Amino acid sequence: MELTKRKLKIYFSDFFDVPRELIESHGAFNISLINDLPLFVDPFLLFNSDDETFQKLHNDIIKYMLFLKQKSALDLPSGLIKSWYMFPEVKENWFGFSKAGNSGRGLGPSFAKSLQINFKGVFSDFGNETGGATHLGKLTLVKHGVGKDQISDFTCNLIHGFLAYYTEQFSLRHIATSKLQKFTIQKAEFNYTTETWKSKQYTLPKYGSEYVLLTPIEILTKDEAWISHKGFIEDFSQVVSSVPNDQLRDQINLYITKVMPSDPTKDEKALAFEKTILKYPNLMDIYVNIRETSKEEATSESLEKVSIAQKLFEDHLRKLVDLLDKNQFYETEPDSYEAGMQRVMHLKHVIEKQDGYRLFYVNKKPISRESDLQIMFKLTWFASKYSSDAEVNNGRGPADFLVSYGSDDKTIIEFKLAKNSHMEKNIKHQAKIYSDASRATNPPIMVILYFNFSERDKVQRILTKNGLSESKHIVLINAMYKDSASKSDESD
Repeated sequence: MELTKRKLKIYFSDFFDVPRELIESHGAFNISLINDLPLFVDPFLLFNSDDETFQKLHNDIIKYMLFLKQKSALDLPSGLIKSWYMFPEVKENWFGFSKAGNSGRGLGPSFAKSLQINFKGVFSDFGNETGGATHLGKLTLVKHGVGKDQISDFTCNLIHGFLAYYTEQFSLRHIATSKLQKFTIQKAEFNYTTETWKSKQYTLPKYGSEYVLLTPIEILTKDEAWISHKGFIEDFSQVVSSVPNDQLRDQINLYITKVMPSDPTKDEKALAFEKTILKYPNLMDIYVNIRETSKEEATSESLEKVSIAQKLFEDHLRKLVDLLDKNQFYETEPDSYEAGMQRVMHLKHVIEKQDGYRLFYVNKKPISRESDLQIMFKLTWFASKYSSDAEVNNGRGPADFLVSYGSDDKTIIEFKLAKNSHMEKNIKHQAKIYSDASRATNPPIMVILYFNFSERDKVQRILTKNGLSESKHIVLINAMYKDSASKSDESD
């Protein structure tokens, strides 16, 4: 008897009964309401946009940063520091670096302190740069500065009112009123006369007791912002060679040779560059100007990255869920170990025997980030009545999944790419350590996905070396790309 196909809810369009096409025509990303997706708002894309609304948002952000810089010179009471510098994460947009749900740390006292100190020191010229515009991303260019996740959180907080308005406009036209509710955004707009934040009410989609925000695709990117610490370090030689003053350039190169050890590792080289940046902070402005000069590439590269994420986390994931549903993936209800193992074996069958491997490729290239794989696994697990908490952390590092049915029935599931450079350590120690820390009652399950023979052989050698080649708790899944006579290639 054929099972009736159920409507499994993963995305904004599913939960609020709106066609995906309407969300796309609004220019927004169709977010998952199961887990954060690894995208974030890049403030450079606001600056680089042809849309006057986005340009104004960027100008407003810089205006507020200059306000904070001015105030950083003062000895401020804790109440004003909290009001001006500290913000919660805007988790309602369902983007970010969290691999469990949509909660993050937000911008607390350490962020406020870093910003105050750096505005007095290495970023004292913020707003007075020569030869280019002022960019929020500049604050990420020193290691002890502000991280990319904090810049994204800060950007989202400073455009929180716009995101709420943008979502409200869509919601009032396309979402049933029974699914909407008025919510108050506490920091919707800053009043420079009173130097206080104003709150404002918006009618927004309701999910549980919280609201949901849509975000324009045009201002999203994946992995790294256009102006980033990682990019700065990678392009450091080009930055130094772009110093216009010959004498200064020679001084910088001499300093680098003094702080750079012979035959440096990648980390030692980065540390030497960091010391050079602190000695010659003007290098940051040169790098920013280089990035601004090539700004036309910023939007196209970000759109390509977001398009790949969209294909992987929405198009391919939907197809994977459909395949798994047909294979009774969502019918398993024994204890948590059996539930976990049965679902893993269903997944293995779909990937190896039903062309499911294609869904882990984009443009015939396999996914390269283990965290992306773990998010995909999380999004396929949601229909279980079991608690499957991705990235739980019970004291000794995060496990990929802790599947539990009450406190007396727990199983750890580790989901890994075979290319992981720490695979032997993972196999020998990691699963057992996590299992002990969570007081799991069942053996840990480790699932390893490989994309070529070399990766497979590497894992098999490690298993044999450690006497685990016959372990039923370690499952290898063959996701190698296969040529097909089919005209439709789902990885494209």
